[in-house]
Amino acid sequence: MRIKVINPNTTRSMTDTIGECARAAARPGTQIVAVSPAMGPASIESHYDEALAVPGLLQEVATGELEGIDGYVIACFGDPGLQAARELARGPVIGIAQAAMHLASLVGSRFSVVTTLARTTGQAWHLAEMYGMKRFCANVRACEIAVLDLEKPGSNARERIVEECRRALAEDGSDTIVLGCAGMADLCEHISQQLGVPVIDGVAAATQLVESLVNLRLRTSKHGELAHPLPKPMSGLLADFALPARGKPVLQRAA
Repeated sequence: MRIKVINPNTTRSMTDTIGECARAAARPGTQIVAVSPAMGPASIESHYDEALAVPGLLQEVATGELEGIDGYVIACFGDPGLQAARELARGPVIGIAQAAMHLASLVGSRFSVVTTLARTTGQAWHLAEMYGMKRFCANVRACEIAVLDLEKPGSNARERIVEECRRALAEDGSDTIVLGCAGMADLCEHISQQLGVPVIDGVAAATQLVESLVNLRLRTSKHGELAHPLPKPMSGLLADFALPARGKPVLQRAA
C-alpha cells in the first residue's frame, strides 16, 4: 500500500516531521510518501493562504494518480481542497481535521481543539459544524504561535501548547485534546503523557483511516458530486490544470 501524505505548505522541514509521524502510525509494509507542493505558501494561517495552497496540493494528487498511489492524507488542519482532491482521486482522501475530530468523539465525550493563531479558530469551528462534530467540540483554543515557530530551535512553543491543553481540560469541560495543526504532530505523545488524557494527532489518525479504507476496498464514490471534474479549458497560470476528456489527470508539476 502506498499513501501520499501532502503537507499543503512548502516548508520542507515540517513535511519531514509530518512524514515521520505518519510512518510511525502506519502498519508494516505501508509506504508513506510525504511531499510538499512545488508552489504555495510557506505556512497556512489565513483563508488567502489556504486558497493559494490548493493548486499545488491538487498537482500532487494528480501526480499521485499517475504513480498509482492508493490513498491520500491532507496534512493541514483546515483540510484545504479536500473535496476537490476527492474528485481527482480514485482512492480515499482524508483531511486531518475530519479524521481527528471523528476519532476524538469515539474516545471521549467532549474535545477541545488546540491550535496556533486565534485567527484560524473560526475555520476549525466551521469544520466541526460541517463534519457534524460541533456537539462534541467544547472549545477551539489558540496558543498565538505562528506555524513556522513550531520549527524554530529553542522556541518555547512546546511548553505553550502543553499549558493551553492543560487549560482546556480545566476550563472547557473537555476530556480529550485535538491538536489543531499538522506541525504539532510530533508533540502528541508528549502532551498525552503530561496530561493523562487522549491527545489526537490528525496525521496519525488520517493515515490509519486511509489504510483501513484501502484494506476494505472502499474508494471515493464517483457517482454524483465527487465524480471526476468535467474537462474544460483553463487559462493563464492555470492552463496546465486542464483535464483530458478521458483517462487520468495530466496536470504538469511546476518546475
